Amino acid sequence: MNAVRSDSVDFFLGTTTPAGFKGYFEPLRREPGMQMYLIKSGPGCGKSTLMKRLAIKAEQKGESIQRIHCASDPDSLDGVIFLDKRAAIVDATAPHVMEPDAPGAEEQVVSLYHTLDADALHAHADEVKRLFAQNTALRSRAARYIASAGSLLLDSRRAEACSANFEKVRRYVKRLCARTLPRLPEGASASEELRLLSAITPKGPVFYRGTVQALADRYVVFHDDYGAVSRLLLELIRAEALARGYHIITCPCAMHPDDKIDHLFIPALRLAFLTDNRWHPVQLPGVQAVRCTRFVDRENLAGYRARLRFNERAAAELLEQAADLMAQAKACHDELETYYRAAVDFGKVDEAAAQCAGMLGLA
Repeated sequence: MNAVRSDSVDFFLGTTTPAGFKGYFEPLRREPGMQMYLIKSGPGCGKSTLMKRLAIKAEQKGESIQRIHCASDPDSLDGVIFLDKRAAIVDATAPHVMEPDAPGAEEQVVSLYHTLDADALHAHADEVKRLFAQNTALRSRAARYIASAGSLLLDSRRAEACSANFEKVRRYVKRLCARTLPRLPEGASASEELRLLSAITPKGPVFYRGTVQALADRYVVFHDDYGAVSRLLLELIRAEALARGYHIITCPCAMHPDDKIDHLFIPALRLAFLTDNRWHPVQLPGVQAVRCTRFVDRENLAGYRARLRFNERAAAELLEQAADLMAQAKACHDELETYYRAAVDFGKVDEAAAQCAGMLGLA
């Protein structure tokens, strides 16, 4: 597990899951008032570098931003969200292709294709196509390992669910929310951002612990090895927070994003509800820790012990293999980028970056 510490707010917006690639770029587009800038270009053409420059410029002006990292290469950016401006610039190429719904009105395309010397690239067409195909094949193999691990982790969650007292969970959440979520004035408008706080990457699982510390001062941490109890806890807390009119940041589980929440932030209260397990150990000082075994019939759960241990070991090995394949895919992508970089006019990329800075009021 790589837990990244920083003063910045870092998220993912997409990752490979057991059901394939899952991205939250479209929900970002639908956030109220969001102006989108969609970058189009080939690999190695300066997309991430351009976005990093804009992020630095915004921070130098004291603006709040969120850095969106690429799960295939966490050192690269897939986007930057400028919170004060209600604007975002994102990599709109595969696997998170985006096309403008309202060109010029709510979205602008920032094309870098004009920076490429097509003739120089064409001279290496066969090698470029081979590397694209190899990269795709490696990523597909990694996805199959992740899918297998996901099946095992889901089996463990279902086993825990057979021993959980969900009515006890509901009563606990009612008391917790009464204590931690004061009612807002009448007419408060609830809203939600969807972000990923962790992902399986070429470096293994990455968890942005620094984001937790940047967004919250108070932490309620649910220790849950299998996820059945924490899943219901966070679903109920999310529903109550929205019912009370709060703006929240919901962080789905990177392995099962469609039906499980792992973390929840309420920025107005500087409050975070977090799931702690081997995939994203929270390890923060001063947390209010809740062991989810308090909601479980431990004697009944003990009957699943051998099954749970096997699932955990096997899932860990599968995810390790997936990360290794993703690292091979990244090495392949890095080689691919060398051909593109040799064909790029970076002077034109600098001009595009300056143009973007102007459009975002960062010049």
